Amino acid sequence: MKVLNRLALAISLSCLSQVPLAAQAGEVEVLHWWTSGGEARAVDTLKQLMQKQGHTWKDFAVAGGAGEAAMTVLKTRAVSGNPPSAAQLKGPDIQEWADMGFLTDLNGIAEAGKWNDILPERIADTMKHDGDYVAVPAGVHRINWLWINPEAFQKAGAKVPTTLDEFFAAADKLKAAGIVPIAHGGQNWQDTTIFESLVMAIMGPEAFDKVFVETDENTIRSDKMVEVFKTLKRIRGYVDPDFAGRDWNLATAMVINGKAGMQIMGDWAKAEFTAAGKTPGKDYLCVVMPGTQGSFIYNIDSLAMFKLKDEANKKAQNDLARTVIDKPFQEVFNLNKGSIPARNDIDMAKFDDCAKQSMQDFQAANKEGKAEPSLAHSMANTSYIQGAIFDVVTNFFNDPNADPKKATEQLVASIKAAQ
Repeated sequence: MKVLNRLALAISLSCLSQVPLAAQAGEVEVLHWWTSGGEARAVDTLKQLMQKQGHTWKDFAVAGGAGEAAMTVLKTRAVSGNPPSAAQLKGPDIQEWADMGFLTDLNGIAEAGKWNDILPERIADTMKHDGDYVAVPAGVHRINWLWINPEAFQKAGAKVPTTLDEFFAAADKLKAAGIVPIAHGGQNWQDTTIFESLVMAIMGPEAFDKVFVETDENTIRSDKMVEVFKTLKRIRGYVDPDFAGRDWNLATAMVINGKAGMQIMGDWAKAEFTAAGKTPGKDYLCVVMPGTQGSFIYNIDSLAMFKLKDEANKKAQNDLARTVIDKPFQEVFNLNKGSIPARNDIDMAKFDDCAKQSMQDFQAANKEGKAEPSLAHSMANTSYIQGAIFDVVTNFFNDPNADPKKATEQLVASIKAAQ
């Protein structure tokens, strides 16, 4: 991490030559839920960059992996007429806040920075509302990763899986060796992270889109979806009994220290390995979730900009947007956070092999129409649809007597009720 800290300092100094000091210093208040080790370091870099430009940084961190608590706080602040400068928002949430008239447009900054050229179209469209930029992307996460402790696998005599059958074969060997096969935290978004990875593995990207984006009833009510629930139930048998309420980073720690052999989690988990001084390919392995090779479930980290009244704070807000999209911050943010840059023109030389594979896979999947937005991470549909799916998936995961066929029907009914 010392290397990254030195890099962050060098980047912050280089940014000063690119962005003039604010003629009138303002305050930027940023609401986010980047609170774990690697995430906190990434935010601290942004804070330093803004302070170097003469602005005051007011951190508004609300812990919680899926951001539910942060959204509750944001609604209270916005309705009272006192929104933050920027808030960490996801896909459909950006559109909802813009529809209500809370977001300011960034078109001038986007045009000057040539955002339409440097951002993949799918990412650019997510940042827009009615053709206007209202948010700025910081990075892209891959959801369908499987994290492995190779020492645990070696101890158990397990093989790194490339198919779901091999995945369960490895889980059996880990279990027999006294190692928790799958590290997991019993929270609804973590349950659904596994669920959507299984949908991609068993049903494919086209059906994934029909299920989570289009909420197509026929696709949801299918034999393949019943198979997804059956597989989810099988995974439940390889999770330790203390999983309820566990935060995702504590589940990652189980893989880091060898207590568990695998974790299905997005690439922010990599930041925890990095923070623990672990080396990819040696101390841990990043493997595409078995069955999802060639597909990419994505989550975009982005900051939406709220309408402000104070001119100095507006200036600081504009500088924040420029700083987030600039190459230096895109590099250091994603190096710290485990994700990949949102821009398509970043040199990946300083990134590890996991990130390089992620960037290569994202570009290929995006080109072939196999990159899909994550439902578990608020990219695919409204919070109402997401909540309905969360309830069905988590109730199923926690009920040992749950019936996969019945769960499929419950999924259809719950989505209908939320629409």
